Amino acid sequence: MGYLNNSVVTVDAILTNKGRELLARGDGSFRITQFALSDDEIDYSLYNPTHPSGSSFYGQAIENMPLLEAFPETTQNLRYKLVTLPRGTAKMPVLDLGFAQVTLKQGASLAITPQTLNYLGNNQVFEANGYTVTIADVRVLNTFNGVGIQTEGAVALNQTETLGTNVSSTVIGTTINMTATTVNTLFGSNTELNTTLQVVGRDSGARITIPIKITKTNA
Repeated sequence: MGYLNNSVVTVDAILTNKGRELLARGDGSFRITQFALSDDEIDYSLYNPTHPSGSSFYGQAIENMPLLEAFPETTQNLRYKLVTLPRGTAKMPVLDLGFAQVTLKQGASLAITPQTLNYLGNNQVFEANGYTVTIADVRVLNTFNGVGIQTEGAVALNQTETLGTNVSSTVIGTTINMTATTVNTLFGSNTELNTTLQVVGRDSGARITIPIKITKTNA
């Protein structure tokens, strides 16, 4: 990881780990259909409306901040996406999964229906385009799918199968269904498997990551 020269305009584009994984499959699942913008590296507290040189210099410290090169770890970039919210919005949307963490016994199932708080008024807690949900290690689950969103891209993504490899899996939906693995050999000498689940609101850009634990119950 390094810094970009912020004295010139640079477009630094790379594939994320997930993008590389989809490209390596060679099955057509790698398709770039959307893009997002974020301001992860910006410290807005540096904006200085009392700068002695006048208004043209209020944002000078921000404009001079170093920018990181693009890097492929999806859990560490685009964490603060730029979104369009109604004028007068006082609070940023946040996600509520109903769980701070998830613990499942082997073979147990769980349905998660995310809610977006502070979004489009107090009566709106879901997002029309649903949620993008990524399990970091799909091996810990027998089933992992999203329901509720029927766009072509969502349906194709939800039907993608990943078997027998230590890779992530991503689905789209308003409700996410999962069933813990029943494969004992994955545990080795351990009594539990651990990974993470990341949920991102497709309209709000709000995101949350929680730990997932699968406990061994079969001999």
